[in-house]
Amino acid sequence: MLLSPARSLKELTAPVRSPKVLRTEVLAGLVVALALIPEAISFSIIAGVDPRIGLFASFTMAVTISVVGGRPAMISAATGAVALVIAPLNREHGFGYLVAAVILGGLFQIVLGALGVARLMRFVPRSVMVGFVNALAILIFMAQVPEMHDVPWAVYPLIVGGLALMVFFPKLTKAVPAPLVSIAILTAITVGAAIAVPTVGDKGALPSSLPVPGLPDVPFTMETLTTIAPYALAMALVGLMESLMTAKLVDEITDTRSSKTRESVGQGIANVVTGFFGGMGGCAMIGQTMINVRVSGARTRLSTFLAGAFLMVLCIVFGPIVSDIPMAALVAVMVMVSVGTFDWHSVAPATLRRMPLGETGVMVITVACVVATHNLAIGVVVGTLCAMVVFARRVAGVAQVTSVTDPEGDSVLYAVTGELFFASSNDLVTRFDYAGDPVRVVIDLSAAHVWDASSVAALDTVTARYAQRGKTVEIIGLNQDSARIHGTLSGELAAGH
Repeated sequence: MLLSPARSLKELTAPVRSPKVLRTEVLAGLVVALALIPEAISFSIIAGVDPRIGLFASFTMAVTISVVGGRPAMISAATGAVALVIAPLNREHGFGYLVAAVILGGLFQIVLGALGVARLMRFVPRSVMVGFVNALAILIFMAQVPEMHDVPWAVYPLIVGGLALMVFFPKLTKAVPAPLVSIAILTAITVGAAIAVPTVGDKGALPSSLPVPGLPDVPFTMETLTTIAPYALAMALVGLMESLMTAKLVDEITDTRSSKTRESVGQGIANVVTGFFGGMGGCAMIGQTMINVRVSGARTRLSTFLAGAFLMVLCIVFGPIVSDIPMAALVAVMVMVSVGTFDWHSVAPATLRRMPLGETGVMVITVACVVATHNLAIGVVVGTLCAMVVFARRVAGVAQVTSVTDPEGDSVLYAVTGELFFASSNDLVTRFDYAGDPVRVVIDLSAAHVWDASSVAALDTVTARYAQRGKTVEIIGLNQDSARIHGTLSGELAAGH
């Protein structure tokens, strides 16, 4: 089984064995909850729904994924990527169709997870991963720019003060997360001095009660299914891509492993639950995950659970106080997160001089695509495709052909070395002297490997061209795998002329 409720609940509390760890997880959850509020409201506006819908989604996503997810300490909530995908559906067909799409998208994720889609992550190269990290750092910073434009002058010293607190407070003590201290102090200053600056309350009304489960208000017909299916599939793919990339990033930061298959299925379950509670769906949140893991030092599922629980407590019980938090305080936190997330080593002159040009190019392309589209999934796909092209070109150049003619002149031996696949085998046909070679030709593949049908077709073409001139070809030295694919396909493919 991918998921066991008893095991999941045990995992939620088992790692918290000391007061120090408990304090870290609790305070991390509180900081993340505070940072979730304006983000969830903003994403609700993007999706064209009431701000409370995004807050409900963040609550149900975080609480559910803390139990069923595969990556401890990762935060899942309402996200901009999902909001962008489902916004047209809500605009054209209404909120009921949006909720139905969220539920169907969750089911798609469960199926994809069970089919092993997470295994595709092994094909994402390091250069794409670095580009992904740098791009998300840039996007996190860019998301804060509107909060610093056309605002009262007092916002700027508050942001600077918040950054200074987060830089210097850890030098005094790390018992309390610096972002929480920064938010508390800046809120006290703005409220105490009655400084008029944008606050969390300006983003939208906070909910006053918990969400209630129910079915989406849509006709249960095939027409409804065909309407929501494309949006649901797009949401499922984008959500899984961002979640799996974020999980991989957290694995590297914490030097631990997590089950990507379980994470995929868990994301689907969380979206199904969110849909039945009338939420807008979501996936892993990179910025909030960095606050939780890198800034606050959380490592267990408890922080994720508490982030969702505290979110509702803050909205319902402490709504008036939370509404007074200046946006400048949260902007400072996110700017600090973006600076800490960016891989500065990857752009250092010494690193760039040593790094192959192709890999640097893949990283730059990944960053450019993400920043241009504001879609991490598109950047990762494009970057991975570019990396595959770079790799194919590099490996294709490794294949070499050398010839040795028998002193008696009645045979010639061609030694082929390297990897034979579609990129390298296309050039293989041109490396033989069909007219000038003697009647017996031996092709030695002891130092080569045949990978695909293109290579077999190329060898068949070589054999056919020699046969047209009344000459025979003997292929020797095939290793076991190469012999198997050559024996299966040779003669079954159309040879060139």
